[in-house]
Order: sequence, then structure tokens, then C-alpha cells
Amino acid sequence: MSTVSTTRRGFLALSTSIATLLAGCGSASTQQGSDATAGSTSGAAAQSASSSAKRESISDDTNGGHAITVSGESMSYSSVDVKKTGDDDGDEADFYGTNAAVYAENAATLDLADITVSCDGQHANAVFSYGEGTTVNISNSTIETVSNCSGGIMVTGGGTLNATEVFVHTTGNSSAPIRSDRGGGTQVVQGGEFISDGKGSPVIYSTADVQVESAKLTSNSSQGVVVEGKNSVTLRDCTLMASNTSKNSDKSDWYQAVMIYQSMSGDAAQGAASFNAESGSITNQNGDVFFVNNTVCTIGLQNVAITNNDKGGNFLRAAAAGWGNEGSNGGQVTIHASRQEISGNLLVDKVSNLNLYLTDGSSLTGAINPDGAAGDVYVELSDGSTWELTADSHITGLTCGTDAISLNGYALYVGEATYQAGTASTGTAIETKVQESSGGPGGGGEPPAKPGEGGSGGPGGSGGEPPAKPDAQ
Repeated sequence: MSTVSTTRRGFLALSTSIATLLAGCGSASTQQGSDATAGSTSGAAAQSASSSAKRESISDDTNGGHAITVSGESMSYSSVDVKKTGDDDGDEADFYGTNAAVYAENAATLDLADITVSCDGQHANAVFSYGEGTTVNISNSTIETVSNCSGGIMVTGGGTLNATEVFVHTTGNSSAPIRSDRGGGTQVVQGGEFISDGKGSPVIYSTADVQVESAKLTSNSSQGVVVEGKNSVTLRDCTLMASNTSKNSDKSDWYQAVMIYQSMSGDAAQGAASFNAESGSITNQNGDVFFVNNTVCTIGLQNVAITNNDKGGNFLRAAAAGWGNEGSNGGQVTIHASRQEISGNLLVDKVSNLNLYLTDGSSLTGAINPDGAAGDVYVELSDGSTWELTADSHITGLTCGTDAISLNGYALYVGEATYQAGTASTGTAIETKVQESSGGPGGGGEPPAKPGEGGSGGPGGSGGEPPAKPDAQ
């Protein structure tokens, strides 16, 4: 925990220096109640915050309330300390943003600079952007949540959130620092540090379009990244460290750094998911690097330093687990690797498939399905890319030049044939079957209507309990 404390002190020092540079920030003001809304009271507080060196304090201790609410207008807060206690439960908080410390809706624009947000309540997300047209911009700020189901920065219903140099630390279960839920939206993160300690709390849980650049991402219990359904995560020049040692359900036996799946809960539309990483690093401490289940996905890797410190782990596992319909719930994976080193085995079970494209001098050191033929696998090596086998391997299609593959004393089976060293090969890629579902951005069906505004109610519109997620936000 010393790393957390040191980093947090650094961000607080940055916040203090910014507050000093700003010419004065408002008289001390504490607002309590179900909402410290962005009407005349909040407007006056925000204006006073620009005329005094003292930081403003805004708090809320009610169940379901907000410390700051902005609806349908533009507001700005700087040099503010926000504290939130009080509890809520389930869908109201996770889908619609009740009980969030800072909440924006109804096409509002909310700018936050040099703020701290502290949450100590069940289902108390810190900064929440709800609905299409709503935008939250937060910079040079610190967020900490300590209870379960309390994320850091969050979007649902098509909201947008932009974060620049933000530090987020969550300690509760199901509390992703970068979080989304029903209806998704867009999150763009530049710099900063994001740390999760709880079970079921990947650093990023995406039912949205999430883009992160030049950030440090650390998970101390869960996956580093989870992408659900027809959604995406893109990392550029990021450092991702995943120590997945706990589970939220018994639907899967495996641990991993990056999980891509479809839970069928209704929170994410069916369709092709994507995970992309450019430069930076991914370090996995336990299990596999990638796990794909019950969805179609594309994984793009370009010049990323990938390390698996679990010697028994695999680079990729595409396999059926406890989500979806038995017999059709494997992972359909396409990997595009450019200037990329890949080390480790790739396992593709009988209801899964893989298209692996290695280009621009990429290399694979490892085996594919070393235990025997299972799902369909196509491998294409071009532009000086190579594959060095570390065990017998079984694939169904191959395209390569004469000097692309080093058998290293092992056998490579391509369908019914045995590959002969030093020969060229031409094969055909595997066709993937994408099942699409309609709906709003990132969601399963229409973006969520708030209570009293119609809509289907429970997850998936069934009114019953949603299927369990492995590491649900």
C-alpha cells in the first residue's frame, strides 16, 4: 500500500500547487442534503471558490443523494473537496447514477479541476456521466472509494467522460476505477494512475468505448481489463499490471489479465468486441494473458511489452465457460500483431476459433493446441514474421513463406497434413459468425430509461435477476 500512498501524495501536492496558482478559491462552504444541485446555491459556491485561497467542501450523507448534481446546463468546479456517504442498491445506482458523489445528466457539461472525491457508501460511484449529450471533464484530481460497488469514473446511457491526470483508488468489491454499465458511452483518459484492490474490480470494466493513453493501471485482485459485448478498450503507451487472484463467480476456472466476453445480462449489446494496445506494457501475474468467451472479438497488438510471470499460464485461451448457450459459447478471436513479440501457448477449444495474423517482423514463440486438434485455427505470417514451436501444434490453415517457421524438433499439423520444414503454404482464414443485437451505445437494447420514464426495468428486460458476471464492474 505504500505505492498508493506515495502516488496519492504526489497528486495531492499537484492539487495544492494548482490551488495556490489560482488566484483565490472560495470561502469554506459545506452543503448537505440529498443534492447539492447546480442551481443558484452551487453557482454561488462555484463563484466564491474563485475568490479565496480556501478550498470549498461539499458533502452528502443521504441514501441515494448526490453531493454535486448538474442537469441540462454547464457548470464548473475547482479546488473542491467532495465527500459522499450513504448507501443505495443495485440497478438504480449502477444504471442511472443514484447515490453518485458527482452526477451529471440531461445533456449537461460539467468541468471539474483540482477536486478530491471521497466515497464511503455502498453503490456510491464517484463521478458519473449519464445519458447522450452529457459530458464530464475532470482533470488534476484525486478519487478514492472504499465500499463495494463503488467505481471511480463512470458512464452509462451514452454519457461521455474525459479524464486528464486523475488518480483513482478503489478498495471495495465490484468497484472498477474506470467503469461503465447499461447503455455504455465514451470515456477518454489521458495520463494519471488507476488502482483497484477489490474482488471483481478490474481496473477497466467496459460496456462502452474506452480509450486510455499514458496511464498506469494496476489491479491487485482482479483482471486488469474486462470488455463485455459490442464494446472496446484501447490502450496507448500504458503500463498495465494485473494480479488476478479472486473471482466473483464460479462460471470460469481460469485467471487472466484481459477478459473479453458476453454475459448475456442485457448490459452490453451482442456483437464484435475489441481490445487494442499500442506500445506500453502488459504484465500478468497469474493465469493467462487473454481469455475470450461467448463472443466474437478482435485483439490488436502493436509493439507492446507483454510478460506473463505465471509459467503455467497461456498467452491466449479461447474457450467455453459458464456464460451463453452450451455448444456455441466459445471465443471467436482474430489477433492482428504488428512489430509484436508473443510468447506462450494459445489454446482454442472445440467451440472456439482463431485467426492469427503476424506482420511487420512479429514473432511467436510457443505452441497452438499442443494437446491435440480442437477448434479451427488459421495462422498467417508475413513481412518477415516468424513462429518458433515449443511443442507439437495443431492448426487447420496456414499461410507462410519458406523460412517463417522453425519447428525446433516438434511437429506442426495443418489439418490432416504434417507441415514440412522450409516450405511455403497458402491457407484460408476462418469465417467468424457475429450475432448482432440492436440498441443504443454499448447497451443491450435501448439506453436505459430512468425510473418513471418507461423502459424494461431489470437487466435484459426480463424483470428477473441478471446472470452472474465474473468481475462485474
